[in-house]
Amino acid sequence: MARVLIVEDEPDAAHLLEIHLRKAGHEPELAENGARGLVIARTTSPDLIILDNMLPGMNGMEVCRSLREDPATRQVPIIMLTARAAELDRIKGLESGVDDYVTKPYSIKELMLRVQAILRRRQPVEVGSQKLSVGGLEIDLASQTVLVNGEPERLTSLEFKLLTTLARHAGAPVARQNLLTEVWGYAANTDSRTLDSHVRRLRSKLGPLAVKLETVQGTGYRLVV
Repeated sequence: MARVLIVEDEPDAAHLLEIHLRKAGHEPELAENGARGLVIARTTSPDLIILDNMLPGMNGMEVCRSLREDPATRQVPIIMLTARAAELDRIKGLESGVDDYVTKPYSIKELMLRVQAILRRRQPVEVGSQKLSVGGLEIDLASQTVLVNGEPERLTSLEFKLLTTLARHAGAPVARQNLLTEVWGYAANTDSRTLDSHVRRLRSKLGPLAVKLETVQGTGYRLVV
């Protein structure tokens, strides 16, 4: 069972999501606007947030940025729902810190599969493989913290998973499709822009070590040893 916060101002859409989440064994909570969503997120520590972009007052991207700036909610995964299908809007959503992006009208079955995929990523790591070290990067899997040349860097849960996946294959290129499968948890219907946007954000946080995250043309990405 997972605690899922639904931030959605359309009652019918929110109710439908609530029904399907309960059927899947989860515990949903509803917020009708961004301000209320922020309050609930900061006080209840949900396992996942489903966030509509077109909200009254504070829109979804503004809510997402506030969540990512707060240490208490920085690592909570976010799926953004939006009626906007333009590529630029998807990129803006991903760059604001969204983990996944679903365009309305959406298939409730597909959305529930994405929910389950994200929740699977939050399973605890195995004892005995708690730390990874690659060059100036120190990755602590238990606490989900990263040191860049000895300095702590704050990553979202998905950025951390992406970096960890590349670090486990350090020195070798990892195919785009393999990254999409390992990090996002599903292989089909995943826009490759999602991966590229997260790599750009991750590089921006690695500072002088950003050069270690190489693009391998025609293949994917590699973390240089």
